[in-house]
Amino acid sequence: MRVAVLGASGFVGSALVETLALEHDVVAVARRKPTLRGAACVAADLTKPEDAERALVGVDVAVHLVHSLGQADYERRDVAIATNVAAAAEACGLTQIVYLGGLGDDADELSSHLRSRHETGLALAGGSVPVTILRAGVIVGRGSAAFETIVALVDRLPAMVCPRWVAVPTQPIALGDVVATIAGVVGMERAYGESYDLGGPEVMTYREMIDGIARVRGKRPLIVEVPVLTPRLSSLWLHLVTPVKASVARPLIDGLRNPTVTKDDRIRELVPVPLTPFERAVREALGSAG
Repeated sequence: MRVAVLGASGFVGSALVETLALEHDVVAVARRKPTLRGAACVAADLTKPEDAERALVGVDVAVHLVHSLGQADYERRDVAIATNVAAAAEACGLTQIVYLGGLGDDADELSSHLRSRHETGLALAGGSVPVTILRAGVIVGRGSAAFETIVALVDRLPAMVCPRWVAVPTQPIALGDVVATIAGVVGMERAYGESYDLGGPEVMTYREMIDGIARVRGKRPLIVEVPVLTPRLSSLWLHLVTPVKASVARPLIDGLRNPTVTKDDRIRELVPVPLTPFERAVREALGSAG
């Protein structure tokens, strides 16, 4: 089977290309031509319909991982790209699109980030090619903006003042588990037109995530929760002390007010991947022993 990974230069995409290449012919697509072993690498600007169609010629399945977070117009841009991909997939005769979206997108009051993830999925489903949607929260792995932010906070601050979002529940999942699940649904007809929740084995608050990463790092930061930090102030504060830009941090932080917990585990029946406990996932991501 020939599988195109759209957004192949991202942290999920690059890991997925390596896994898919073990069983499939893979086309790695990114705005700038990626350099990934085991794949045919293609540069394409998916905001252009002709580039989207060129990238999908001869492809059976597309995995959509494109995300423009950090750009001022990322919501409009991501929907436009998804619309082009859906049309190109139809024109090229694809059998399936697999989309990695976000948990929490069925909440009543969505953040702009989670709303964008939901609208992108709707745009992909607007064509005739069936879409399989996988919805995940925080992905534990190097390159994940949310994970890198928390690691940087733990490493740089012996004490931190945190807003109320640290008490919101989430269900972090290891990068390897996400990649294995995406690879498992590629070409699976039972998954056509379905939406599945992805989560790790533990539901925890963001504060508990901070504490878990701190234990792996051998640290014990003092955490004080306050109700006064707005998403804008939180993102600017994070910009000062973490590698994440404020333009990326602000929509992410705004989205933390929405719980991101799975509603069901149907995907485990289709793709029975053994789930990685949180602290082990952190150790693997950070290359820590033990």
